[in-house]
Order: sequence, then structure tokens, then C-alpha cells
Amino acid sequence: MHLAYPAVLAALLFAIGVYGVLARRNAILVLMSVELMLNAVNLNLVAFDVWLRDTLHAGQALTLFTIAIAAAEIGIGLAIVLMVHRNKGTSDIDRLRDTAEPPQPWDSAAEDTATEDGTTTDDTPTGEKAEATA
Repeated sequence: MHLAYPAVLAALLFAIGVYGVLARRNAILVLMSVELMLNAVNLNLVAFDVWLRDTLHAGQALTLFTIAIAAAEIGIGLAIVLMVHRNKGTSDIDRLRDTAEPPQPWDSAAEDTATEDGTTTDDTPTGEKAEATA
């Protein structure tokens, strides 16, 4: 078997995965694109393992670890996406930029600071939350 065939196929799969990560706005489709890239890496690992005729089959062993990591990534990632969809009502990545909690009054970043003349100023911006939700 020539090494060029699986290497070209893996490069195409990886390129499609990169395009999916960069172009898609749905979080589930982004996770699927990451899985496609991991499968391209798995194909390369097995192809180079066969081509090098490694007696330890290190490429196949690394492929098993990659499959385990991919399974954990899709399980945890899908759980996070479903929880965010339940809370926010959408899985659109552009609309999920403002997922941080608002600053609390006891937070050091939101505390009033005293100026030299004894007056206090509030450093927290007031219009950010209204703009992000509108």
C-alpha cells in the first residue's frame, strides 16, 4: 500500500474539519468538525504505523488513546452544549460570547475606589450587559 493515499485522505479530512470549525456557528457542528480532525489524525497514525512496520505498533496504541480522548471530549462537550442550550435557548456560538456572570458587589474588580479628594468612583461599566443581551 502506498502511503500517499491515506495521507491525502487524512489531509482532506483535516482540511474539512478546519473549515467546519472556522465557518460554522452551531456548537454541535463545531464539535463534529473537531471529531473529523481527530479521525484524520487517527488515519495518519495507523497509516504510518503500517508503513514503518513498527513491531510495537505505537501508532495503533496512540490511536486508541486518541479515540478515548475523542469520546471524552464529545461526551463532556455535548453535555456543556446541552446545558448552555437549556439556559440560553440557543447553541449559536456568536450569541454565547457573553456567558460570564455579572460582577458581584463584593468582587474586587467591581468595588468603588477612592480618589485623592475622598470621593468614590465606580469602575464597572453599566451599559455592557444591556448591549450584549439586546
